[in-house]
Amino acid sequence: MSAIDAKLYKIQNYVRTKLSNDSSGHDYWHIERVVSNAKKILLEEKADELKVITASWLHDIGDYKLHNGTDRTEEIVYPFLTSLNFTDKFSKEVIQIISEVSYKGGHNIAPSTPESKIVQDADRLDAIGAVGIARAFAYGGKMGRELFNPEEKPVDHATTESYQKNTSCTINHFYEKLLKLKDLMNTETARKIAMERHAFMVEFLNEFYKETGFSHSFTT
Repeated sequence: MSAIDAKLYKIQNYVRTKLSNDSSGHDYWHIERVVSNAKKILLEEKADELKVITASWLHDIGDYKLHNGTDRTEEIVYPFLTSLNFTDKFSKEVIQIISEVSYKGGHNIAPSTPESKIVQDADRLDAIGAVGIARAFAYGGKMGRELFNPEEKPVDHATTESYQKNTSCTINHFYEKLLKLKDLMNTETARKIAMERHAFMVEFLNEFYKETGFSHSFTT
C-alpha cells in the first residue's frame, strides 16, 4: 500500500467511526456513495484526484446539520488532515472545497475549482433518485418533520438562513431543493446521471399524490 493509499484508508476508517450510527441520511454509506460518484466523474473530468477523494470522504464531518446548526468543518478537518502529515496548503484547499459543497437554498456561490465542482456534483447525485427519496424521509423523520401536509406549500427561500431553519413537511423538500438539483450540476457526467434520477423522483411524486388523493401544481 502506498503512503497516499494508507492515508486515505485512515480517512475512510475515521469517517466510518464518526458516522456509522447516523440516522439522518448522512451516514457512512452516504459518504461512500459520494466517493464512488466522485470517482465516476473523475473518469471524464480533469481535477486533482487526491483533493477530490479526500474532500468527498470528509465533506459531512463538520456539517451544520450534524452539529446543532454550527459548521465545524475547519475545526475538525484541519487538525485531522495535518495529523496525517498533509500540508497546511493541501488541508486548507480541502476545507475550501468542502465549504462550496453544501446547498444553501439557491443562494450558492458557484464552485471555484474543478475539484469543488466534482465533489458538489457527487454529493448532490446522492440527494436525488431512489436513494435521495429515502434520505429525504430519513432526515425529515430525524428532524421531527411531517411526512406530508397538504396545507403547507413549498417556499422559495429568500436567504440561506431561511432555508436552513425551514421545518416544513418532507414532501415540500422535493420542490424546495431536490427537483432543482438536476439543473445545478456542474459536470456533463453528473448531468447525465441526474436526468434519470430526476425522472424517478417525478414518477414517485405523481404516484404519491395519486395515492393521497391530492393534486399539486408545483414545478417538477
